[in-house]
Amino acid sequence: MQRTLRPGLFRRRELALEVIRSYSSPRVLDIGCGSGRVGELALEQGAGEYLGIDFSEPMLALAEERLQRFEARARLVRGDFLEEELEGAFDVVLALGLFDYQPEPERFTRRIGELTAPGGSAVGSFPRWDWVKGPIRKLRYEVINNCPIFDYTEPQLRALFTEAGFDEVELRQPGRAGYLVRARRAA
Repeated sequence: MQRTLRPGLFRRRELALEVIRSYSSPRVLDIGCGSGRVGELALEQGAGEYLGIDFSEPMLALAEERLQRFEARARLVRGDFLEEELEGAFDVVLALGLFDYQPEPERFTRRIGELTAPGGSAVGSFPRWDWVKGPIRKLRYEVINNCPIFDYTEPQLRALFTEAGFDEVELRQPGRAGYLVRARRAA
């Protein structure tokens, strides 16, 4: 059902899992992990270690319940990604659904670059302006809910990740309303 109604969510999850499977037992960081849905799949797909970070206590409670069976390989942190002390580097850093709401995406991509291991990858989803969905999103988020949202362009995404220290930036356009990015650091 979700694949039909919200195909972008399915496609970004599939890219994240594809990247995780491309490593042997990777260390995965999930920024804005929410209820842990992607974390659960990441651990099932072979993540050796999973760290989810979110500032929402209720979402982390759901994630804790969902990831309980992976207790030895999963850890959750309540905090601000830009401020929280996170030890070590990660093979895969996930930022799915995060950049829709970031007025300063450079700060986030810089921090992602700092935490991505040599040879590692970052995976992110980014909305782009679309004349069909764009006005509806602006009305729903900015006018009704007073929540600013942001759109991105291909050149902007390439610059964000290149300036953050990534050597290769692959963009996918799975639909009209957004981009998926896989950025890699040289080994």
